[in-house]
Amino acid sequence: MASRTTHPVLGTRALNRATLARQLLLNRAEMSAGDAVAHLLGLQAQNVKPPYFQLHARLAGFRPAELAGLMESREVVRMVTMRSTIHTHTAHDALTLRPLVQPARDREVTYFRKGLAGVDLDRLAQRARAFVESEPRTMGEIREELLEEWPEADPQSLSVAARCRLPLVQVTPRGVWGRSGQVRLTTVETWLGKPAGAAQPVDEVVLRYLAAFGPASVKDMQTWAGLTRLREAFERLRPGLVVFQDENGVELFDLPDAPRPDADVPAPPRFLPEFDNLLLSHADRARVVAPEIKGRTWTGNQAHCTLLVDGFLAGLWKLEGQVLTVELFGPVRKGAKEEIVAEGELMVEGMTEGMTEGMADGTAGGTAGGRADGGGGAAVRFGAINP
Repeated sequence: MASRTTHPVLGTRALNRATLARQLLLNRAEMSAGDAVAHLLGLQAQNVKPPYFQLHARLAGFRPAELAGLMESREVVRMVTMRSTIHTHTAHDALTLRPLVQPARDREVTYFRKGLAGVDLDRLAQRARAFVESEPRTMGEIREELLEEWPEADPQSLSVAARCRLPLVQVTPRGVWGRSGQVRLTTVETWLGKPAGAAQPVDEVVLRYLAAFGPASVKDMQTWAGLTRLREAFERLRPGLVVFQDENGVELFDLPDAPRPDADVPAPPRFLPEFDNLLLSHADRARVVAPEIKGRTWTGNQAHCTLLVDGFLAGLWKLEGQVLTVELFGPVRKGAKEEIVAEGELMVEGMTEGMTEGMADGTAGGTAGGRADGGGGAAVRFGAINP
């Protein structure tokens, strides 16, 4: 939505640097994994390994065992929240962000109403809850349980209704680095041993979003959250915010004291997994993705891991054992390849630690199978990425 008032303009590079700073991608942060998950309002986690790669790109000295420990101690969990996708959240956010987006999950069920003819959704939620709270279940088991009461319903629609109506978490060992496990589900309340809290106040979540993704427009946040009608919250908060506009005249809101580095501040190369928060959390992604390369991070329905150079999307990567293949979209400045190699070697060293073939599920970097001690022999080569 273009602004009707003249505000200071943030050019694309300035917007890029501000966003990278919030995302902990300009300089690796001296921050715990738990604090980073909270700051980022969760990590995109459709697949198992991406949250670990997201934190390696953002935190100094990060090792996968840190996040794995938080998973096993139930301080973080994997569950469906924003945009109806799986995120890794702190326990607090799992209990309070899911209620915030629950209306959107309820609307999602209506898209499947044809396959749910005659199904009492309240009864469905009650039966599914009792079933998964007795012990964690697979989605197939949940579907079969519901088909016993509604044999004429569409099985996939029953699955969607259960996933949307209940705050289901994926229990460990699923999601634990170095281990593998089938997706089994129970409710967040049962897994954490706590009742779900009231939804986080939307104004509070707006401020947290700006701290992690700003400067941003109303539409940006709506894209991130999968929610609508957030304009009122931004207007309530406007007196305490600073307002800019982008090069297209769109209003961008921000926290007064949030970092907004100079547009010329160096941005080191960063290797990001598929589905990284940075690439999915704004309506206008030009702050990271140049228009001419839009769409190049996907082949069919396969998302690729991505490389940032000078803060912008510049290529793809794939990790197979100790061999990291990098495909650049175009020429890079002198010295950039050496920086890419150094960053790539750092990633391979840190992220093959404890990885096993049992984790090879098509997630970040492709095939696992690096040495358990994370030791030597990493090779970085430049070439084409085969989907």
